[in-house]
Amino acid sequence: MNEFLINPFDNNHFIGYVSFVSPGLVKVHFPSSILLKMFNYGGEQNSPGMVGSYVAIEGDNFGFLGKIMEVSLPEKERLELNENSFHTEEFHPIGQVEILLCFDFYNRQVKKGINQLPTVGAKVFICSGQTFADFFKNVGVKENEKNIPALFNMGKLNLDNVTEVKVSSQSIFARHCAVIGTTGGGKSYTIARIIEEFLNHNGKAILIDASGEYNKFDNNLTIQTSTITLDSFFHFSNLTIGDYFILLRPSAQSQKPKLLEAMKSLKLIRCLDENEMKTVKVDNGVLIKEKMSDAIKNNFKQLCEKYVATIESIDANFDIEKLSSQIEAECINTYGNKDDKTLEFCSSLIIRINGLLSNENFKKVLGFNKDKTDVLELRNQIENFINDPEKKLLRINLEYVYGEFQLREILVNALGKYLLEKARKKSFKEKPLVLFLDEAHQFLNKSVKDEFFDFVSLDSFDLIAKECRKYGLFLVLATQMPRDIPLGTLSQLGTFIVHRLINDRDKEVVANACQEANKSVLSFLPILSEGEAIIMGVDIPMPIIIKINKPAFEPDSETPIAVRN
Repeated sequence: MNEFLINPFDNNHFIGYVSFVSPGLVKVHFPSSILLKMFNYGGEQNSPGMVGSYVAIEGDNFGFLGKIMEVSLPEKERLELNENSFHTEEFHPIGQVEILLCFDFYNRQVKKGINQLPTVGAKVFICSGQTFADFFKNVGVKENEKNIPALFNMGKLNLDNVTEVKVSSQSIFARHCAVIGTTGGGKSYTIARIIEEFLNHNGKAILIDASGEYNKFDNNLTIQTSTITLDSFFHFSNLTIGDYFILLRPSAQSQKPKLLEAMKSLKLIRCLDENEMKTVKVDNGVLIKEKMSDAIKNNFKQLCEKYVATIESIDANFDIEKLSSQIEAECINTYGNKDDKTLEFCSSLIIRINGLLSNENFKKVLGFNKDKTDVLELRNQIENFINDPEKKLLRINLEYVYGEFQLREILVNALGKYLLEKARKKSFKEKPLVLFLDEAHQFLNKSVKDEFFDFVSLDSFDLIAKECRKYGLFLVLATQMPRDIPLGTLSQLGTFIVHRLINDRDKEVVANACQEANKSVLSFLPILSEGEAIIMGVDIPMPIIIKINKPAFEPDSETPIAVRN
């Protein structure tokens, strides 16, 4: 319930009457152009003649908040207009006002949707910034809710640059959030500002920092940083079989079946105890299948049946150093003899595996020759962070992870998959976690396609968006190209913070994903200045343009100067 500090229908701030009503849009007759002079409203400067100004309309049982979208003069008065006459003589401007929301007169409660419209003759008043800000104080708060969400001080109303706009944290995170804007629009500053507010209210969050631009956050003692390749790694056994298919790209006809069989054989070896190991042929960690006796074949079959759940799972918990040798061992014909032709077909796959194992970047990222239980392993660091009450933010720095073999996309997708499984087990139900993904267009809507193979989409974040709100895992995506985000993911996002957008396809994506993004709101997107953003969403009663407060720790996102003087 919103208790207004200032009466929105103060006769001292009357500016005109409603003269025309249509769904969502009304026309206002200003009895005199003098009424459009600048108001001093409790220290605020308000101009009812400025496009983008907010007005309050007095109805019978409901009040309405609207935004001036156009101001014009009747044709017969237009010719008499000059530099001084507008504020000294009698002109009768006409304004077009978009209706943004309606509210109950008596309990001051904002109504979802516009189920009422003002009538012709209704009075129109210039709206103060304070009245405007009051509409947002309890947005997202359910009646009789025990735990009241924190209010985030996001910025100031763009028209007066004085009125602070505070938005309920629940309305930002509860249905996931996207921060969108072209380069230089202020998107990174907005993410930094949200994180600062989040930390001020003792939230718990993970930030996947694609380029390392949020490194100044490390000065905060409540923030833990894991820089992949320098002080952390993601153990190769935590990848899935599908991840290895993406990395190695086997051809479907000959290489994929042998790779899959080799992985199963190596996983079986991990399951065998000392006695079982003696019943099959194992040489230096490789399961030998050439010239197997009938007894060994029978033992092998029984062991496969015994450990079928492990070897048929999507987990990739095997000795990757033995993978090339095991593929060679799988290249046998129906008689159990070595098949040179099949081995030749698999030679390029074996070369890719050996190249992967010898690549220094892959060694550092995937922790070859390191133990899965190492304290520097990223999943272990995430567990320690979640259980540490003193730490509020984990920044996962990917600036030193290079893009070979789509390693960055696979790594981020694997992290999302890990958090998705934890959410499904209700690990965040009592202690919610917010996951920030910077430069989301680099990691979402990705799949591997080449001349041989089209296997799987990297869809863990799509599943998080669709499933995890009820489990307490919330998603915040930051991107400059919303057109590259899957529509299924965008449709699950309830809140949009949109900076300057110029590309028509990007604006269309926002319009399709958010009901509030009507044509009038979208018309402001190309002209937003740096740091200005439109906040809109399911739990936000109307779109609002604000100037985002500058964060204390500014992200390192400046563009280098190409040529210096």
